[in-house]
Amino acid sequence: MNPILNQIGTVFIPVSNIEEACDWYCDILGLPVDGEILFGHLYVLPMNGTGIVLDSKIYSKDNIFKTPPFHLNTNNIEQAYEHMKSKNVELTTEIEHNHWFNFKDLDGNHLMVCKC
Repeated sequence: MNPILNQIGTVFIPVSNIEEACDWYCDILGLPVDGEILFGHLYVLPMNGTGIVLDSKIYSKDNIFKTPPFHLNTNNIEQAYEHMKSKNVELTTEIEHNHWFNFKDLDGNHLMVCKC
């Protein structure tokens, strides 16, 4: 039996300002901002499935994601796109193949939303 599981536990996102990033991510994901900032630099977003941890200690301009390391799921790609537009999120693509689009967070991390 292999001691390493074939599961992803958490993805760490480098952010420059943990408080601002916490507010921004919670806003676009429709999550309450009621978690605690741990050790002065970590915020665990309450996700279903694989976790996301915002981390200001690992932030540098060299560490931001230049390509999406994962995608956020949606059941309605058009609604998701309009939601992000309404939040003034920097969209870096249109809806591609009626299936996905990319955007940037406050620090320039490239992320994706995908219809699954």
